[in-house]
Amino acid sequence: MLFAVLDGLGHGTAAADAADRATRVLAENRAEPLDVLMVLCHRAMAGTRGAAVSLAQFGTADSVHWLGVGNVESQVLTAGPIGLDIRATVLLTGGIVGYRLPQNLQPQTISVRPGDLLLMSTDGIVIESPSTIDLSKSTAEITADILAKHAKDTDDALVLAARHRGGPAT
Repeated sequence: MLFAVLDGLGHGTAAADAADRATRVLAENRAEPLDVLMVLCHRAMAGTRGAAVSLAQFGTADSVHWLGVGNVESQVLTAGPIGLDIRATVLLTGGIVGYRLPQNLQPQTISVRPGDLLLMSTDGIVIESPSTIDLSKSTAEITADILAKHAKDTDDALVLAARHRGGPAT
């Protein structure tokens, strides 16, 4: 299962064009490794404003692979003994997909448990503390809550939430 969040630079049709080009590439090549997908997106967005891109892929029953260029945040949240814990945060690489792609793209792999939540968001979202997120809610409710409470008025905002249920990603 491949998840992607793209944030085209700027606003309007030029930003949307960059994101749309990458979306088509991802849909047509979703089985490729994440670093290959990032290079394909970079090539497809050449000549556009470019975008910040984060990719996440649930691998085996207990891992997620991810890669981020730009400022799309990605975290895995888990229920801990005293509340919500951040299991991992993607190490973002500086650059702009479509304009200046880093030479050494290194996907990361982390372990996940059933019930863990993958949370990806653009820079139009400012979550000061994930402790306000209620893991008992559906992913649709979680994303709606985050958008309502943490979206900036001055920027576009996108949130993706996916729950790992164990076994193959669901």
